[in-house]
Amino acid sequence: MSRTVFCRKYQEELEGLDAPPFPGPKGVELFEHVSKKAWQEWMSHQTMLINEKHLNMMEPSSRAYLSEQMMKFLSGEEYDAADGYVPPEQQ
Repeated sequence: MSRTVFCRKYQEELEGLDAPPFPGPKGVELFEHVSKKAWQEWMSHQTMLINEKHLNMMEPSSRAYLSEQMMKFLSGEEYDAADGYVPPEQQ
């Protein structure tokens, strides 16, 4: 049976990540409180933000922005979307 966590984004017990996504305390926190479903959705949203906002991941400011957006996204707070983006379920 797979490991479950109480996902802070969805506020329910869901399948957990297989391993921490980052080294260190931040990775452990995500491993313990974020579901696989929420993480996969974040990865798709992250890719969209990087592409649409032309983020350069070599720049510390871009990495800080993305980290801030990740925490908002995974906590269920309001987060940035790409300009003009409309989720498929709202089209």
